[in-house]
Amino acid sequence: MPYVTVKMLEGRNEEQKKNLVEKVTDAVVETTGATREKVVVFIEEMPKNHYAVGGKRLSDEG
Repeated sequence: MPYVTVKMLEGRNEEQKKNLVEKVTDAVVETTGATREKVVVFIEEMPKNHYAVGGKRLSDEG
């Protein structure tokens, strides 16, 4: 049973997340041969103040 975790910044709407889950599932089925029913996708959304690049939080950039 393949498990996929997608970590991304918050802000996508429900339609975007629905499409993401469908396409990730399709890719896993195509590449691993797993059945759709066995593919599990987790979406972990982070606020910009919980994500930093180069020592600066994204929320601190204007």
